[in-house]
Amino acid sequence: MNEPMFCDPVSGVCEIPGSALSTAPATSGLEATDKPVKLIYFTDPICSTCWGIEPQWRRLKLEYGHVLDIHYHMGGLLPSWDVYSSGGINGPGDVAHHWDEVSQHYQMPIDGNVWLEDPLSSSYPPSIWFKAAQQQDPHKAVIFLRRMRELLFMDKQNICKPGPVLKAAGYAGLDLSQLEADFKSTGPALFEADLQLGKQLGVRGFPSIFFIDGDGKSELVYGAKPYQVFTTALHKMLPASQARTYATGIALFSYYPTLTTKEYAGLNQLSFEDAAAQLNGLRAENKLQVHTIASGQLWSLK
Repeated sequence: MNEPMFCDPVSGVCEIPGSALSTAPATSGLEATDKPVKLIYFTDPICSTCWGIEPQWRRLKLEYGHVLDIHYHMGGLLPSWDVYSSGGINGPGDVAHHWDEVSQHYQMPIDGNVWLEDPLSSSYPPSIWFKAAQQQDPHKAVIFLRRMRELLFMDKQNICKPGPVLKAAGYAGLDLSQLEADFKSTGPALFEADLQLGKQLGVRGFPSIFFIDGDGKSELVYGAKPYQVFTTALHKMLPASQARTYATGIALFSYYPTLTTKEYAGLNQLSFEDAAAQLNGLRAENKLQVHTIASGQLWSLK
């Protein structure tokens, strides 16, 4: 099924309608430089599948961040409903139930009622805000993107609007005045450059993650895949790469201040049920606090 905003849990992809996959992406000029492997991640702030792969994505950064030069690019999933209204999903209201299904599939908390209560008109504004944040501080921009997603998927906040966006930016420690200025000045052109790069690489949906070595050879991980698919792609580019060890248990919150139950499970290599039991135990010991919605939980240190 190839409808706007339809993120198919079976294929693990949020596709752009009418797009075609490039069988041989043109990665010339995109070779790795600072680290052995360049990783180009095409995502979108409102892509529910991208939210669904956060457990794998966060583990990849912890284990292999030392060999990966990671670049985030925005994909432009939803220009507007005027452009993409067709077929089975004709407007925001049709997405609500679909997001509930996506949440169950990935065991990641999502409240689809944002599409009924305060629907987003486009994914372009939050994408441009992210590009503006990258100009200011690439590391804080990633924290900003994560927080925007938490506000959208869990708190039903419309991240097309400045209020929730600036709340997320403040959480990430960004300079709000500078961010607003960059959103209006440099942000749109930077976002357009991402869209053009996506066309060059044949990106047709999200997540699209390219692993590129120093010679420009590449491997693509397309859609939500098990963690081993990510590491297999990396090892094709860099066979000698070794996973770093990282602290587990409650110490994970020193890396990531918020974790869903599924993320905690993935990073500790536990079942979902065992992870939930551990987290609830830490909460009973007054070490963690939890934000609960109908479809799941987000944990943080108390």
